[in-house]
Amino acid sequence: MPSTLPLGDPAPADGVLPPQASIGAEARGFSLYAHIPFCSVRCGYCDFNTYTAAELGGGASQAEYAQTAVAEVRLAARALDASGVPRRRLSTVFFGGGTPTLLPAGDLAAILGAAVAEWGLEPGAEVTTEANPDSVTPESLAALREAGFTRVSFGMQSAVPHVLKVLDRTHTPSRVPEAVRWARDAGLDVSLDLIYGTPGESMDDWRTSLDAALECEPDHVSAYALIVEEGTKLAAQIRRGQVPNVDDDDHAAKYELADAALGEAGFHWYEVSNWARGAGGAVDDGGASRRFECRHNLAYWRGDDWWGLGPGAHSHVGGVRWWNVKHPRAYAARLAQGESPAAGRETLDAATRLEERIILELRLADGLPVALLAPEARREVAGLIAEGLVEGPAALHGMLVLTLAGRLLADAVVRRLMP
Repeated sequence: MPSTLPLGDPAPADGVLPPQASIGAEARGFSLYAHIPFCSVRCGYCDFNTYTAAELGGGASQAEYAQTAVAEVRLAARALDASGVPRRRLSTVFFGGGTPTLLPAGDLAAILGAAVAEWGLEPGAEVTTEANPDSVTPESLAALREAGFTRVSFGMQSAVPHVLKVLDRTHTPSRVPEAVRWARDAGLDVSLDLIYGTPGESMDDWRTSLDAALECEPDHVSAYALIVEEGTKLAAQIRRGQVPNVDDDDHAAKYELADAALGEAGFHWYEVSNWARGAGGAVDDGGASRRFECRHNLAYWRGDDWWGLGPGAHSHVGGVRWWNVKHPRAYAARLAQGESPAAGRETLDAATRLEERIILELRLADGLPVALLAPEARREVAGLIAEGLVEGPAALHGMLVLTLAGRLLADAVVRRLMP
């Protein structure tokens, strides 16, 4: 969630959506994102809408945040009802940040409980919280599981101390396997987030991090290339020559290593930066097959509906997209007055929705239907096959699926397919 909000049309104080939002809603999944904008330390690379205690200022309280978020849950239910959007049970819930687990487990449970009271959960719903390895205890994880959470995503980032130092991470490498064990003991599925291409990270460092992650036996791994965002501490350090800049060739080599190591360990890629186990017949205790893709992120990539709670959070329902005011103080003030915290919104036209489908679905292992493309874009497909960027057999069956080389050049492939 980048810290800069887009421009858009004014959003009404009651949060009611235009008629388009309700069309076809029964056929779409419905998810909830809860943004918890608090961090103990601001990481030098982070451009998200987050606040340390020193940055928060007056008029916003971490201790009162849960009740403010609950107020938005109730406003969301009223606004969707008034908009004619049928009530649907939540298929996924995701608490992100920031560091959601800086709040007491009881606060996260209260927000989740309010959402479940309004909408309910689908059977087998996925309920995730992000966490830093040093922001949880065995007791807090057990409490989250008891409250209905099913999954935790730990921000591991690296297993190498000097890389963690550049990233301003506060945990030690030894804390990650400990936190994973606690999560397993609590009955939670586990995902690990990694970052590659940090200034000063060698290929051996990256291999060490991959090996350490796999030794934890997670269900899911996300691996993201470090992007240097303007206005961050890291960008300033690079500009001053204190640390080297990132390198695209280094990123590509490390991505290839990650894909190979994860594949050998039984993980399958299902989105360019995400791998999950379970494709080859993993089963649960009852003998049913299980998959461990992050279903919440798949809801984003496939264009389902979601309501985003919290400062700066983005929402999307039926082609209507809106975003909340950024600062927790302004967010709390709006809800205290019974008003929507939305700062602006836009209604996507058919051309924009198609462009977004191309951008997002091409990143998925399931692929992008060739039939969606304009005639001139379809003429690009033969060239993409010849260049080894998309899989030929899949294309012959009407789907564009990126090869490994295509994943490394996904943005360039997208540009060639745009209307």
